[in-house]
Amino acid sequence: MHIHATPAAFRQVVRSNAFDVPTPGQCPGYVQGNLAILPKTLADDFLRFARLNPKACPVIGMTEPGDPRVPELGDVDLMHDAPMYCIFENGKQVGEVRDLKEVWRDDLVGFVLGCSFSFEEPLVQAGIPLRHIEQGTTVPVYRTAIPNKQAGPFGGSMVVSMRPMTAAHAIRAVQITSRMPGVHGAPVHLGDPSLIGISDIDRPDWGDVAEIRPGEIPVFWACGVTPQEAIRSAQPSFAITHKPGHMVITDLKTADLAIL
Repeated sequence: MHIHATPAAFRQVVRSNAFDVPTPGQCPGYVQGNLAILPKTLADDFLRFARLNPKACPVIGMTEPGDPRVPELGDVDLMHDAPMYCIFENGKQVGEVRDLKEVWRDDLVGFVLGCSFSFEEPLVQAGIPLRHIEQGTTVPVYRTAIPNKQAGPFGGSMVVSMRPMTAAHAIRAVQITSRMPGVHGAPVHLGDPSLIGISDIDRPDWGDVAEIRPGEIPVFWACGVTPQEAIRSAQPSFAITHKPGHMVITDLKTADLAIL
């Protein structure tokens, strides 16, 4: 389901509960965001964790305690503007919900992290095909053996997304995405997945399998699902994230985050 609308119009569709599928390809040219929502007692530690792990956790916005709005990103309301949310208790996912009106608390602080979906339009414009967009599937996402830098209770390992490409396309993708650190920047690995702890490329931890065709290599970017691994490591009594692939779409333009 592709809704080529302004981010504000798209968010209204999400708020009406009329959209509950992954968001790649929606509102081309605008930045999509991952979410991590935590009690304010853990907010400083998480912000430090994000700053120590900027490839996986590039913070583009955050809320005041108890306020779900993120005005620097537009008329964004974290209670309603992701198509699906994951609820965690003591580090374990205990459910998924369409909005947060029943679980929002006055002590919660929300973080919005840049998402790799945001750099896909520049890749496509450069003539680099992206299999999950062509086939209408969700980009495959994997846990790795790459350790995150620890901050307070937050640690765990990096999570990555993968896009198969020819070597020539991979070189061009590195050139394009290296200019976009706010949405994960350049890849963290190309080639043999076992070197980063992925034992079976055909069994992603999230998303769908992407066929790697003859002449292609897997290209891996740091992924904003990494905070979910950090939450599992920290085991906070309560936390919320987006469901992988189901992002908040902001009013920020991808081009505005590019380094010239």
